[in-house]
Amino acid sequence: MALRTLLFDFDGTLADSFDAITASVNHVRAYHGLEPLSGDTVKSYVGWGLPHLMNVIVPHVPIDDAVQQYRMHHTSVIEEGTRLFPGVMHTLTALRQRNYFLGVCSNKAVHFTRVLLGLLGIKDLFDIVMGPEDVDGRAKPLPDMLLSALQRLGVEPAEALYIGDMSIDIETARAAGVPVWVLPTGPQSAAHLLNLRPDRLLESFPDVLRYLPVE
Repeated sequence: MALRTLLFDFDGTLADSFDAITASVNHVRAYHGLEPLSGDTVKSYVGWGLPHLMNVIVPHVPIDDAVQQYRMHHTSVIEEGTRLFPGVMHTLTALRQRNYFLGVCSNKAVHFTRVLLGLLGIKDLFDIVMGPEDVDGRAKPLPDMLLSALQRLGVEPAEALYIGDMSIDIETARAAGVPVWVLPTGPQSAAHLLNLRPDRLLESFPDVLRYLPVE
């Protein structure tokens, strides 16, 4: 079947948001009397959703309380601490010109994803933006987000491609029956990702255009 849709992860795939995440993580830790964590350490914990992240960084705190503290702080740092990876704007614009459906399926709280897409100037390039809240909290690696996005777009899994930056993205795409490409721009190295046998390992975001079939 011909490719009709490209779905993307957000953190580590479309944008480098790790400065903002680290700032909010350390705000929560400071509130509970804990020392700050380095950016690299925080980065290694990102990708499995906010409740998981809070359980790792403040395990003695009720998750709902920690999540609320994080979210209240995060609005103050998301714009300054998030930037698109090189080539993302150009690549997404070119994909729209080729008439692909585009979507975001991320374990990030969907409110923050939508705010950031607007701040970064790429919101209007996407047909659908989804987070765990849209599928009753069934976050990646469960396939629900991808399958729901495709259903809403009227697209079969074989007509889609998922692009992420982590092992969880590979696992999610496999569970959904969707081919998956990955970038080494998140917390996991190219060698680690390659060992997990994605359908393709990209060097940089513009490689998406390089490897898509020419219409």
